[in-house]
Amino acid sequence: MNLRYPILITALIAVFTSAASASTVTYTADQLVAKNLAARGGADKLRALTSMHVSGTLKLGGGLEAKTESWALAPGRWRDEFGLQGLTAIEAWDGSQAWAINPFEGRRDPQKISADDAKDMIESAVIAGPLLDYKAQGSTVEYLGTEDIDGTDAHKLRVTFKNGDSQVLYLDPDQFLEIRIVTHHMVRGQERVQSTDVGEYEQVDGIYFPFELGRNQVDSIELNKPIDAAKFPFPAPAQH
Repeated sequence: MNLRYPILITALIAVFTSAASASTVTYTADQLVAKNLAARGGADKLRALTSMHVSGTLKLGGGLEAKTESWALAPGRWRDEFGLQGLTAIEAWDGSQAWAINPFEGRRDPQKISADDAKDMIESAVIAGPLLDYKAQGSTVEYLGTEDIDGTDAHKLRVTFKNGDSQVLYLDPDQFLEIRIVTHHMVRGQERVQSTDVGEYEQVDGIYFPFELGRNQVDSIELNKPIDAAKFPFPAPAQH
């Protein structure tokens, strides 16, 4: 073969070789955990979180929007509220017992709910997320390779909790922040799978949080502000 343009061909080979090398970079699970924690603001800042208050808007379709609000208080307490058309539903986890008030189902008194039905709350109550000090939480993390997510070759990390449930976190290959979270919960013997796309990260007090979680748009986040601990336990009976 007569190579008339050896310099150009050599340059093209170098470019394609470089691109191929970049696309085949491999990581261990712990390397990806470290990159994610660093991208979010650093492990020290995440460990320093004591509370979080989030306000948002949930788009329900048909022009309907609900107001959402949640509170997390370390260690491991959670409450969220869902307001629509003058009614407010409440769910809470105080670290040992979950309960709810759901006026949309005609229930205006608090009802205790099972630990199975509280799994989302229990996981959300870990303010810094599942990757920080995951071994101390009794979890394991596995790297599952990459998967195309809307044109992005995302890294997949599976976090398996000590109860056997798991989350698969899809990390952007450049920023190493989550772009999709898929939860796998066993609820009354059946696997329940939920997928949420996340994005539009913004910095709050030096820590990056997604401001879009599926159909939920976050309006504001407050960190490390006082939260009344009485918001979380099962409400005491009304005094008459």
